[in-house]
Amino acid sequence: MGSIDRVWLAGGAMLAAGFLAAPAGAQEMSFSQAQLVRGLLPGVVNITARAEVAQTPDAVMASAGTTDKAASANARYSVKVSAGSGFVIDPSGEIATNWHVVAGAYEMIVTFSDGSHAKAVLVNASPLVDLALLRVDAGKKLQAVRWADSSQTQVGDPVLAIGNPLGIGMSVSGGIVSALNRNIMDTPYDDFSQTDAAINHGNSGGPLFNLKGEVIGVNSAIISPTSGNAGLGFAMPANDARFIFDRLSKKVLTRPGYLGVTLQPVSPDMALALGMGEPRGSIVAAVTPDGPAARAGLRPGDVVLRYAGGTPTDERALLREIAMTAPGSTVEVGLRRAGQELAVPATVAEWPTMWWEEVHGAAPGGPPHLNVPADLGLSVDALDDKMRASYAVRPEASGVIVTGVLPGTDAARRGLGIGDVIEQVGETPVGSAADLRREIERARAEARPFALFLVMRKNQPVTAAQLPGPKWYALRVSAN
Repeated sequence: MGSIDRVWLAGGAMLAAGFLAAPAGAQEMSFSQAQLVRGLLPGVVNITARAEVAQTPDAVMASAGTTDKAASANARYSVKVSAGSGFVIDPSGEIATNWHVVAGAYEMIVTFSDGSHAKAVLVNASPLVDLALLRVDAGKKLQAVRWADSSQTQVGDPVLAIGNPLGIGMSVSGGIVSALNRNIMDTPYDDFSQTDAAINHGNSGGPLFNLKGEVIGVNSAIISPTSGNAGLGFAMPANDARFIFDRLSKKVLTRPGYLGVTLQPVSPDMALALGMGEPRGSIVAAVTPDGPAARAGLRPGDVVLRYAGGTPTDERALLREIAMTAPGSTVEVGLRRAGQELAVPATVAEWPTMWWEEVHGAAPGGPPHLNVPADLGLSVDALDDKMRASYAVRPEASGVIVTGVLPGTDAARRGLGIGDVIEQVGETPVGSAADLRREIERARAEARPFALFLVMRKNQPVTAAQLPGPKWYALRVSAN
């Protein structure tokens, strides 16, 4: 794709929803849009996912600050925090999102438009099509979205994208449907709706609404010469997504239908070579030996024109139809062979188990590898004049100075570093290593998994929004 990259949107100001409209009646149009957005927001959520990722050997050594492999053994993992979006599809607490938003996550926090939040669990997922179903217990019925019939979507339809761009919070953008049936070369089944509504990293898994307030797609990817929005956003059509989510919810998602055939689109030049008046159908390039297509008699060079009574528009549409066919079903396949048309019955099988396991393994991430030393991996000294000068400590800081942080510990993962000053633990000021250890042991004795540390960071940036000063950190003191 040259210098242009396809970007999945998970990562991590309200934007006005604007549409092309004549000046006359503009106030009325704006008011109706505002009403629509207010009614849609409760059904959309922000998602924060934490996943533990393995570091490379070089990163481990750099993090540990040593070449001693034993000393750096606990630095093999780090925590990745990503921001994404989702939407409520059942009032009981079922939430739809993209799989890449929560892949490998051991913790998922869902935040609603009113600021409330809840922990989510993974119900089921299909990495093959990049969709995941979460569930939350919000203690009440939630407002669910309404699905649109995405087959009725047309180029030029106005749309609203709602989500969590760049992790800054719930935002709304507006635009139109720019194109349909886009192939961004992610899977053989690509059928994305393209929109110029502004979507960025963090919008993944969020809904694309029409002006009836119905979800026409799941925002999933962008194409951009940079990492930001360039007006090319892509959403999985609602009909495809709803089909998958329905099965994920019922936990009856079987392996896709499989014929064992490799297909290509029929190009204009191919059509001339085949003696066809115009390009149509999908040409068979290869047939898996002893697969369903081979048993049905398909062979390279056949052009598939019809499938199960329908006429797929291209090879991706045909592959989607095959994938959604219940395994064991016998369908009629209409072919063009040697200038003649014929129909053959084919019995659809399931995807081979090994292929399915390679792409579908949807196991949620486990809890992080907890390393909780007695001293939390923190080496500290009393903050005397010599230490103040050595570490350029701010004059207002008081407490103990951090002289070392063991990689792989909770303190390291949360960013504490050499030169930071721990001022107090909970409500108790600390002035020595013994004071710090005593307060850690007190938290453990009270069966608390975390303790609050008030820390003056050494390299805290000075901005208009955040003046220099200490900040609270909840550090894990127990592995339980």
